[in-house]
Amino acid sequence: MADRRPVLPTQRLDAIDSLRGAALLWMTLYHFFFDLNNFGFLRLDFYRDPLWTLQRTAILSLFLFCAGLGQAVAVRRGQTWPRFWRRWVWVLLSALLVSAGSMWMFPASFIYFGVLHGMAAMLIVARLSAPLGPWLLVPAALAIAAPFAAAPLLAHSGLADLFNAPSLNWLGLITRKPVTEDYVPLLPWMGVMWLGVAAGSHWLQTPSTPWQAPNVLGLLPLLGRWSLLYYMVHQPVMIGGLWLLHSTGV
Repeated sequence: MADRRPVLPTQRLDAIDSLRGAALLWMTLYHFFFDLNNFGFLRLDFYRDPLWTLQRTAILSLFLFCAGLGQAVAVRRGQTWPRFWRRWVWVLLSALLVSAGSMWMFPASFIYFGVLHGMAAMLIVARLSAPLGPWLLVPAALAIAAPFAAAPLLAHSGLADLFNAPSLNWLGLITRKPVTEDYVPLLPWMGVMWLGVAAGSHWLQTPSTPWQAPNVLGLLPLLGRWSLLYYMVHQPVMIGGLWLLHSTGV
């Protein structure tokens, strides 16, 4: 029997890729200042200054929202589980590389559950739950609220140390942040990815004119299509360049 599911025009992916590309450029600018600070060219507080903490939250939210949009499209197009796993394994391998690299650069605060680690776990949940479509707004709201609601309860239950330990803090039900350079637990961030899946499902069910990036934004969808490769390469390139400047006394 022929597959009668509607075929999605490829141009519509430009919207998601362009949004992801914009997030990559924003992330690059953020990391550039982070690296300048790390090498001593600037003195900035990336851990307490709202200018930087809020930017990190916004950039991460945009990435996870785009990942959710992507899963909505993949399920609508009938992406098979073997194809999903082939893409997913690259995310996992990249996460392991990030852990290894950060262990070398920041041994006391290396990344053990950062954005790629969290994304690897969240993508599986998003894939399994994507058929719920816009109904995912409900678990999304609960996931975003859960850590804030749980923190005072845990603080008075005697269980805080258990959930703050590395073996469980990847869940996000913590009363104190772990010492690590990047921390993206399942809660509340799974809620952001679910928002992307819900929005993508609604978007795909709503008749609209296919969107294509204008010529002036042509770089954005290209970056978005190669987001994982760009993510893995941009920091070594910037760090290497700044290290050369620093070592030459510039």
